[in-house]
Amino acid sequence: MSETLKVPTMAEYLAQNKQPEVLFWVGCAGSFDDRAKKITKAFAKLLNHAKVDFAVLGTEESCTGDPAKRAGNEFLFQMQAMMNIQVLNGYEVKKIVTTCPHCFNTLKNEYPELGGTYEVMHHTQFLKTLLEEGRLKVEGGKFKGKRITYHDPCYLGRANNEYEAPRELLRKLEVELVEMKRCKSRGLCCGAGGAQMFKEPEKGDKDINLERTEDAMETQPAIIAAGCPFCNTMMTDGVKAKEQEPNIQVLDVAEMIAHAADL
Repeated sequence: MSETLKVPTMAEYLAQNKQPEVLFWVGCAGSFDDRAKKITKAFAKLLNHAKVDFAVLGTEESCTGDPAKRAGNEFLFQMQAMMNIQVLNGYEVKKIVTTCPHCFNTLKNEYPELGGTYEVMHHTQFLKTLLEEGRLKVEGGKFKGKRITYHDPCYLGRANNEYEAPRELLRKLEVELVEMKRCKSRGLCCGAGGAQMFKEPEKGDKDINLERTEDAMETQPAIIAAGCPFCNTMMTDGVKAKEQEPNIQVLDVAEMIAHAADL
């Protein structure tokens, strides 16, 4: 993190006997993957820019357990979840925002039955609220008039029925939003969900991420917008495999808003 980027921890807040407005759950990808770290930084810059009082858990944050659960290891998932719930409840966390739909889905839908009940928002939903409250202004900037297609992450779209927040943010950037044939509830998985991110694909005719990249390329986009670090990786790999790197960028919605705002 650069010096100008202010990212306080929950422990620092507790030391001052204060509670932030929201906890930013960074997630494994956003913490350790070099490409996803850029999404984390872009979102943190936006939070600072909108003067949102937020904190992270820092070293106290552990994996939500999503990959373990999807891979079928319920025991490991519950161990990981209980550890996180203990930390979150210890800090009396009420509201969580995350840039990862996998963390979002797990924290929102699977933690309550283990004793962890919070208001959980995906970063596109949170940015949309900041816009509506007038705390964040978004103008076209660098992306005005560019052809953009948006790929729906499975755990945000079909699993949680959120299709509009990311699109609304993109429309605010005054882009030309072109939908793929398979989009929204009929969108195709990038190939990383269900813990597939961490293994080689099974034998078949074609990798799913290539199939999905072809869907995107049909729209002749300048940018493929995503709202998930896993999708970002899969689509970036697809664009590389198709040797389209000079022509097509893969960017998270938060990165696009931060770039447009010159942050």
